[in-house]
Amino acid sequence: MFMGPGLPLRRNRDDRWEEPFDSCYPAAMSLPLRMGLYYGAIFVGTGVSAPYLPVWFAQHGLNGAEIGLILSLPMLARAFTAPMLAVWADSFHLRRTALILLAAAVTGLYALMALPFGFAWWAVVWFAASSMYSALSPLTDVLVLSRAARDRFNFGWPRGIGSACFIVGNVVMGAILTHGSPEFVLVWMVAAAGLASLAARILLPPDPVHEEGHKAHLADRMAGLGELLRDPVFMTATLSAGLIQSAHAFYYGFSTLAWKHQGIPESMTGILWATGVTAEIGFMWFMEPWRRRVGPRNLLALGGVAAVVRWTAFAFSPPLWLVFPLQTLHALGYAATFLASLQLVERLSSPRNASAAQSINSALSGGLISGLATMASGWLFDRYGAHGYLLMSAMSAAGLIGALRLYGMKRLA
Repeated sequence: MFMGPGLPLRRNRDDRWEEPFDSCYPAAMSLPLRMGLYYGAIFVGTGVSAPYLPVWFAQHGLNGAEIGLILSLPMLARAFTAPMLAVWADSFHLRRTALILLAAAVTGLYALMALPFGFAWWAVVWFAASSMYSALSPLTDVLVLSRAARDRFNFGWPRGIGSACFIVGNVVMGAILTHGSPEFVLVWMVAAAGLASLAARILLPPDPVHEEGHKAHLADRMAGLGELLRDPVFMTATLSAGLIQSAHAFYYGFSTLAWKHQGIPESMTGILWATGVTAEIGFMWFMEPWRRRVGPRNLLALGGVAAVVRWTAFAFSPPLWLVFPLQTLHALGYAATFLASLQLVERLSSPRNASAAQSINSALSGGLISGLATMASGWLFDRYGAHGYLLMSAMSAAGLIGALRLYGMKRLA
């Protein structure tokens, strides 16, 4: 059976679809490693854009409120754009096709940001680029989660490789900015997006969107999306995780500038971010047995508690020696919350709406809620500096309350 030009699928001895030899694959590379390197291609760009794009915007004369508005607009729309992109992605035969096309489009859009047309131009171009780039990770999660269950490997290993590449972007760009121009931020982002498009073709297997190889009609895909939106258990789980994850908005948008105002150099910013992501990687790589014993509901609650502690402490500009241990709470506030949400979403969705389910989860975590928080963060930073973290503490507390409500829901018992 053929699922694309020159990409025949065949059934194995267990009567399941498998990919044949693909000449683009590195011959000696295992599937988890290939998938991890693809995550790396995505996150080596995010590791620069997340902390340093505000620096690039500030270099070009934008204030905190304007930066917050630009960053928040695609997040506000993500509750709509992410599910629609997921439905579009499921129209292809192969899961990797949409990833190739999305990253290629983002490469061109990032390059267009170099044109000096000002606030409105950057807002429009960043809206399109961010909407597309943010879809890469949840669409990849669907593919990797499926393969991890089928081939019995730890999802955290490939995802952790991506996080390690996030650190590379953090630290290297921090060092570059110590002596170089913020223009290097945009150059790096363009190169990373192009790499992600190429890597999707070279590293990802040609897995079909649907197990039987058929192509679902638009009405079927939209019906699966509607089922999720009407499911109170699914929406409680995703909203709770979304509140805790979105509480990173002030950190992502303004931690670099807040630490700079505090007297912490930009070269140290990369190391501080790397500390948090290193804790995240350690959790994903080495805590798998403990994570399975604890279960997703407990993980989500622990993530909420850690987030409340971390953001409350950051609101009072702690000394550098204390920032480092606070950054290790990223293992719970981000990694545990992220993995818990993936498990809950996978459990509460079906094969026909798995892409939409993960995209809704991502849209709430890094979309509507995060967009509102990011918009508020710009205003808060201009007026109150690091005290803006207190809003993030309140959001985390709300997410924690939602996580506790999941204990009374029988479908998750």
